[in-house]
Amino acid sequence: MSVAIEIENLNKSYGDLQALSDINLEIKKGEFFGLLGPNGAGKSTLIKILAGLAHKDSGQVSILGTDIDRNHRQAKHKLGIVPQEVVIDPYFNPFEALKLQSGYFGIKDNEERINQILTTLGLADKKNAYARNLSGGMKRRLLIAKALVHDPEIIVLDEPTAGVDVELRSSLWKYIRRLNRQGKTIILTTHYLEEAEALCDRIAILNLGEIVAVDSKEDLINSIDKKIVEVKLSEQVKGVPTELTEHDFEIDENSKKLSFELSKKKLKPFLDKLYQSKLPINDLDISSARLEDVFLKLTSLGGENN
Repeated sequence: MSVAIEIENLNKSYGDLQALSDINLEIKKGEFFGLLGPNGAGKSTLIKILAGLAHKDSGQVSILGTDIDRNHRQAKHKLGIVPQEVVIDPYFNPFEALKLQSGYFGIKDNEERINQILTTLGLADKKNAYARNLSGGMKRRLLIAKALVHDPEIIVLDEPTAGVDVELRSSLWKYIRRLNRQGKTIILTTHYLEEAEALCDRIAILNLGEIVAVDSKEDLINSIDKKIVEVKLSEQVKGVPTELTEHDFEIDENSKKLSFELSKKKLKPFLDKLYQSKLPINDLDISSARLEDVFLKLTSLGGENN
């Protein structure tokens, strides 16, 4: 698998603030890659450097083998970026906006592709409506359409589902997954960690301008030594048997449920004690750590780092 984006020793500061510090990152062609981190971690700065909207202090960045300093125009042609902020010209309709966007990339006579994108994103019946009259969800779709109109090989999605409804979120991910299956490289930043967990192949986590982890989703999650055992009861109980209280637990009396958190190596002994207890067990569910657990452990949002 060839490299889509290669970043070496990238640094960027704003005065005394070190926004990015010695970033080294390789994103493979065709990956669905997650770029996660709390506010202020440096995600948006990194995207702005890729897009040519911010100048790096030092380091090298190449996009599909093209150095962004040596051939900035060619590098930009390979990227389609959906920004976090909804910024559109209110006096153009969607068709005109995409026609104008095409012109920035020297593309002419692409009405067929524009109409295809508008139809795919559910904007066909709004193609002649002023952008200022579109709903928030429709404006978000228009931003995605503008990023795709020149058929880029790499698509960067910066918080694409922020503030949109569940229906739009579902249809958006269905479409983005299809683009990824067609060979497009997808880079996603999101605060919805369940989205990243469901979609991404590999994930990089940034914290305070540094990359603190890069790995497959599965290996990141497996790095957390945690099992959650959810016990559903056939009747309410007043408490937890003494032999089970050495583990962290919660009691939900209304739904007749107990939840235990323990390490992987303690799972089997715990289950033996659980089955020997007199609890009226109706069902049992065992789950591992989630991406959220990894995120909290590695970033400044986790208790150990505060």
